[in-house]
Amino acid sequence: MDAPRGTVFLTGANGGLGNAIVKQLAASPPANSSSLANYYGLYAVRDAAAAPALRSTLANCPSTTDRHRHEILSLDLTELDSVRQTAKAVSARVAAGELPPIRALILNAGYQNLHGQTLGTDGLDHSFTVNYLGHWLLALLLLESMDKACGRIVVVGSDAHDPQSKLNITIRPVLPVDETLIPDQASFEALANGTWGSASDPLWRAGYRRYAAAKLCAMTMVHELQHRLAADPILSRVCVLAVDPGYMSTGLQRHAPWIVRLVIFQVLLPLGAWLMPGGPIRSPETSATHVLRAALDADLGPGTGSGQLPRALYFDGAELAETSVEAKDEGKRQLIWTETVRLTGLRKAETILHDLE
Repeated sequence: MDAPRGTVFLTGANGGLGNAIVKQLAASPPANSSSLANYYGLYAVRDAAAAPALRSTLANCPSTTDRHRHEILSLDLTELDSVRQTAKAVSARVAAGELPPIRALILNAGYQNLHGQTLGTDGLDHSFTVNYLGHWLLALLLLESMDKACGRIVVVGSDAHDPQSKLNITIRPVLPVDETLIPDQASFEALANGTWGSASDPLWRAGYRRYAAAKLCAMTMVHELQHRLAADPILSRVCVLAVDPGYMSTGLQRHAPWIVRLVIFQVLLPLGAWLMPGGPIRSPETSATHVLRAALDADLGPGTGSGQLPRALYFDGAELAETSVEAKDEGKRQLIWTETVRLTGLRKAETILHDLE
């Protein structure tokens, strides 16, 4: 059996998109050394003892037992201690040579609550911690375990982060097109603590706005972390990318009113996918292909720069696109980065990134 070509660390592996990614990694025919099945899979879920969808997917992939080496890890992104413990354990194993360096860190786990709100034991909003804060901390802690020659960090994004996206303009009552999601430090703190937004918003709108703002934070990470990595003497070849998977019917909607789950995600989304093939409504399987392309393919297509490292690129599916104006704003990026360092309590001793502050 050939040695794995590297490790693929995937969060949210028990969800719809995560399962589709695992299936493509595990079921890829191991006919040659470039097969996806030849990567070692680290599949993170909230509770490794209870991941029925993921275990079913792995059990039904014929190459799993003989070629695709993998394991399931417990990782609770809402608890920073859990993030630290998981990252520490993985880093120790990479350093000891028990695991190959991380070729791709895919930050896929997501959380959206359109029917209420959930806070963690530390008082932080789950939408904020799962979609942004926990992933940010995980990435910074695992930098020492990345493949320094060609490692990639892939953030699963959403056009919800951009008030000026075509869809958000269409549904302007949800996210006003002229809205600035994170105007200042107070707004960032309110988002983290779950008090951000208008108290008069109905639950579904407030939940969507929190989700959108958290995804904005994740998109600023793509630009700001990449900026710091590019200037780092050790990590300059590690690339950060983002992929908008489009609109899918997955478990992300489980915390939504039943009428939203039924009408929008069981009726309208499948109808839209049928009427507009190749449009923004996609299957998890299609989006998984796009995410893995960003994570592992050497050639990311026209416009990505011949022979250049694919730094801070944002894809809408397979097409090169742009993050929002706010996500690229240097002042906003710095503000969110500084406040994130403070909020996580990350110390220089915990990460090998040269420029943390």
